[in-house]
Amino acid sequence: QVQVVESGGGLVQPGGSLRLSCTTSGFTFSNYAMNWYRQVPGKERELVAIIGSPGLTYYEDFVKGRFTISRDNPKNTVYLQMNSLKPDDTAVYYCNAQDSSGVSYWGRGTLVTVSS
Repeated sequence: QVQVVESGGGLVQPGGSLRLSCTTSGFTFSNYAMNWYRQVPGKERELVAIIGSPGLTYYEDFVKGRFTISRDNPKNTVYLQMNSLKPDDTAVYYCNAQDSSGVSYWGRGTLVTVSS
């Protein structure tokens, strides 16, 4: 049974930091690219960052220099370190696993609220 579970969301003040975690099971983690997406109510889900199994990373411009994606293959876990948070970063953050054939698994999301 595949499980993808995000954690680490919460309320943080502007300029603060949070680290999101995504723990997985039920598939061969090292064979999957791991992605973080986010969604604001009423808007489409948008890509935030990608990390491939060898560790190659990609970031959307709006988080570049502030967010860092990393993975721990033995722990089947991917992380998103978020620094210098802005109110515009407020969203539900989703973890996604995708392999080269297009098989894709999603978590249920964790809410991040950036507000004073």
